Amino acid sequence: MERIAIVGLGLIGGSLGLDLTRYGHPVVGIARRAETAEQALAMGAVTETGTELALVAGADVVFICTPIDAVVATAEAIAPYLSEGAVVTDVASVKGELVPSLEALWPGFVGGHPMAGKAEAGLAVAEAGLFQGRPYVLTPTAATNLEALARVRAIATTLGANLCQCQPDQHDRAVAWISHLPVMISSSLILACQGESDPAILALAQTLASSGFKDTSRVGGGVPELGTLMARHNRTALLDALTQYQQQLEQMKALISAEDWDAVHNTLTQAQTARPAYLL
Repeated sequence: MERIAIVGLGLIGGSLGLDLTRYGHPVVGIARRAETAEQALAMGAVTETGTELALVAGADVVFICTPIDAVVATAEAIAPYLSEGAVVTDVASVKGELVPSLEALWPGFVGGHPMAGKAEAGLAVAEAGLFQGRPYVLTPTAATNLEALARVRAIATTLGANLCQCQPDQHDRAVAWISHLPVMISSSLILACQGESDPAILALAQTLASSGFKDTSRVGGGVPELGTLMARHNRTALLDALTQYQQQLEQMKALISAEDWDAVHNTLTQAQTARPAYLL
């Protein structure tokens, strides 16, 4: 079994640890706070833990599970301790601006993004089996070591994830549509509702809100820090998606204003027909 190191014991890092220890891997977990490290050990997410980055020494594979803006700095900090031939991978939801820097830092780097999240964050909400049946994107480039890629693929397969490979920029454009844009839309929906000027109507709307509003507002009620990092580090692709979404809204607004109900029906039919392709 490969020795695994996980730097960052939040939802993703903790969930990885729960699965990998269950499959027999020795897992060393590294957290910023000693309390988090101890919690990870107590819940069985790691077999060894601490707060020192030097603990990555001897690891065969290292998962960097920090926030997006700390990934490169973390890689720089652990590089002196890594064994020759060690594989380093990350779990960040943005790849384009990270992958070139990380490849330059470590020849055994493989970009990764397991697409399995929750509205909540932190080790307390980590769970075994989180990646089962969920997409796990790998973003190799011409510089990627093929053996390193194969080892990360093998681990992702062990997790029961559905593997996908693409270029870093392709990843960022795709996740802008299906992950980052929905966060911005959903949060805007909540704030638009909050803009109702009549307190009685607002209270009534909150009382009447049911599954439809719950579904469409869920990701907008997520962790603000994560949404901000998405916008900051995938800015170009997200702005393109927001612009096209805004144009779509304007088209719908124009059809309703013109009372063109046939066109409204056709638009909604197109959406109904297209949706299943996103739910495979």
